[in-house]
Formats: sequence, structure tokens, C-alpha cells
Amino acid sequence: MPFTAYDSETCSIARTLALVGDRWSLLVLRDLANGVRRFDELAGHLGVARTVLSQRLARLVDAGLVERVAYRDNGARERHEYRLLGPGRELAGILLAFLAWGDRHLAGPDGPPAVPRHADCGAPVRLVLTCDDGHELGPRPRLRLEPGPGSRLAATQ
Repeated sequence: MPFTAYDSETCSIARTLALVGDRWSLLVLRDLANGVRRFDELAGHLGVARTVLSQRLARLVDAGLVERVAYRDNGARERHEYRLLGPGRELAGILLAFLAWGDRHLAGPDGPPAVPRHADCGAPVRLVLTCDDGHELGPRPRLRLEPGPGSRLAATQ
């Protein structure tokens, strides 16, 4: 059956985008992955309205991507910082894919504004698409999408 015969609402891409597909959610995840954890620091670095940031953080916490952790500076009231949980850290590949694409297609004449490096050895990080048998798919991968166990046919109209 053709791809269009299946219900697009069950698509994992659609479900992921519903959760993290807006600009602010992805940028919050980027900043958290880079050690920006406190609300005021996030708001200042992102330049986002505090209400929008609060909504995005709440959604990421509710989805189990981020945890909210209490802290207290000397003489100050209790506040909270945010840390990525395992599912949030797993989105690093998506963030790096956006970064690599932007570097290739949108970086100015001075080059990319940031270079991801392996923290242990210092080598630049690159994303590679492989199959389970270890074959590297290269820059023009040949893929075939097959229905999985969670697929369902689209409703006929």
C-alpha cells in the first residue's frame, strides 16, 4: 500500500513535533543541553517572554524530558533549575542534525558559530546515518519506509 494509505497521526515524526516542534521548545532543549539551567538565565539567553518559557518548561517537564530541581542561594528563597532527563538527552541527535544542516546551508561567510566536539578527545562530532548491519548510508541515502506494528490505515472518506 502507498504511504498515503496510512494514518499520518500515528507517525512518530508528527508525535515528536507535537511535543518539541516549536522554536522555543527546541531552543530550551539546546540551552539545557549546554548547561543553562536556571529560569532567569534561560529567559535572558533566549530572549523569550517569561510566560512562553514557563509554558514550554512545564510541557517538557510533564513529558518527562526535563526535571525541575529545587535550589536555594544563600539568603534567597527556594527557586528551581531544569535538567535534561534521559529522553531529553536522546534528542541531542536531532539538535545536532539541525545544527549541521544550518552550518551547511545557513552559516555566513565567517563559517559556523559553534563547532560540536567530543568532550573526551576534542574531535569534531559528525552525524552518520547507518543501518543495523553497520552500512553507512551516505549523503543520498536510499530508504524504504514500511508499516510498523503501530501503523493504522487512514480512515476512508
